[in-house]
Amino acid sequence: MAITSANQLELLQTAEAVAREKMIDPNLVVEAMEESLARAAKSRYGSEMDIRVHIDRKTGRAAFTRVRTVVEDDAVENYQSELTVKDAKQFLADPKVGDEIKDEVPPVEMGRIAAQSAKQVILQKVREAERDRQYEEFKDRAGSIINGVVKREEYGNIIVDIGRGEGILRRNDKIGRESYRPNDRVRCYIKDVRREVRGPQIFLSRTDPQFMAELFKMEVPEIYEGIIEIKAVARDPGSRAKIAVISYDSSIDPVGACVGMRGSRVQAVVNELQGEKIDIIPWNEDMPTFLVNALQPAEVSKVVLDEETGRIEVVVPDEQLSLAIGRRGQNVRLASQLTGLDIDIMTEEEESKRRQAEFEERTKLFMDTLDLDEFFAQLLVSEGFTNLEEVAYVEADELLVIDGVDDSTAAELQARAKDYLDEQNRKALEAARAMGVEQSLIDFEGLTPQMLEALAADGVKTLEDFATCADWELAGGWTTVDGARVKDDGVLEKFDLSLEEAQNMVMTARIQLGWVDPADLAGEDDNADETQG
Repeated sequence: MAITSANQLELLQTAEAVAREKMIDPNLVVEAMEESLARAAKSRYGSEMDIRVHIDRKTGRAAFTRVRTVVEDDAVENYQSELTVKDAKQFLADPKVGDEIKDEVPPVEMGRIAAQSAKQVILQKVREAERDRQYEEFKDRAGSIINGVVKREEYGNIIVDIGRGEGILRRNDKIGRESYRPNDRVRCYIKDVRREVRGPQIFLSRTDPQFMAELFKMEVPEIYEGIIEIKAVARDPGSRAKIAVISYDSSIDPVGACVGMRGSRVQAVVNELQGEKIDIIPWNEDMPTFLVNALQPAEVSKVVLDEETGRIEVVVPDEQLSLAIGRRGQNVRLASQLTGLDIDIMTEEEESKRRQAEFEERTKLFMDTLDLDEFFAQLLVSEGFTNLEEVAYVEADELLVIDGVDDSTAAELQARAKDYLDEQNRKALEAARAMGVEQSLIDFEGLTPQMLEALAADGVKTLEDFATCADWELAGGWTTVDGARVKDDGVLEKFDLSLEEAQNMVMTARIQLGWVDPADLAGEDDNADETQG
């Protein structure tokens, strides 16, 4: 096949028809044609030649050009596409390295094989352009809702026609036992758009919590306008969900606005989610208050929040326990997802028993260590004393408020507490030395004899050993594994050592050993301050 004047315009017409069908730029199709013709020319004139083709966008005329690049005299590798500065002087008056010399060559006759190869190049380029167009169109739509038509099912996954592309609704992104047939209409949330070798992959979901949030945004104008904000969403897809909302207009009730007149707004969302029951909860900055709301419909007697560990204890009346936990733990699980906290639920009776056990344990501690009778030990516990350090080092005035305690009694109590603690410290230090703890670690500021004993039992016996520890290895912490928070026990956790304190101690040890330059740390702090500023 030769490119003659009779079919030059046909090239442009073909390019425009393909571009219109695939909804891509006609220039991309013409460029693909140019590349395919250049390949055919190379097979005719030689693969080592640099043959380029330009198709005139108005006339359709294809110009075949041989290009040779000027290089240094000793840098010629390919004599067909490169030439030296000296040789280039016969073509250019003042040639320089990098200049190109172009000669037009006759158009090629394309045989059957060359024509087939050209067709493959064009199809490949068109496919790549179509994929790029599809990715560019959908990449910014992630996080929005789209309507589509079911095309087919593949291994439990649903392929959905979403207009200018296809999306995949995977088995675990369908609600419950949803089943679809070809040509069914389906509404989905665009969860992710990825560029992959086989083209853009558009992942759809109907179980994502944000799907429900976007549905509410469509049904509730106040959310769309920003008057009401959805702060958190938790779902057990197809069964139950909780959504926390806040209103920035005091005259608008966020819960009432989301429910709608006679429940019309929330019912529209429920219908779309296959009857999923939805609890709409008012958001509150105060986490314990918010948790009480999140555990609805159960009533809560008391909430105790531990911010450091991200755990919260909830006390409910005995008859409310099953309601608070919910069927198969659903209610407390959703409340935990909504608040981002680990929740321990106990009844009033269980809490009373626990507090009684703590009271008895502390009473026995004071009886055994301070040689007190039960009544006097109970008085100390009742006044809020929990350990011997508090008795030994508290201001004497705080002991004098206890009935029957005068100056001499307070002094005697503190003396006994200090004597006991000193003896315990002596024994712990002896045990640590016996296990091989070196003096460098004993002299390190901030470590008590009991801490040294605990470290030695864990194999930390030198300052170098201590400096290699991570802060969480000392103070403990939490790790998220498969979406669940897992407790990491710390060697010194029982001594109420915080993560920040552990971090400072380890860094101090590294500085003392010369592993870290304090000037470098000061520079990092300055940079952090500038970033925050």
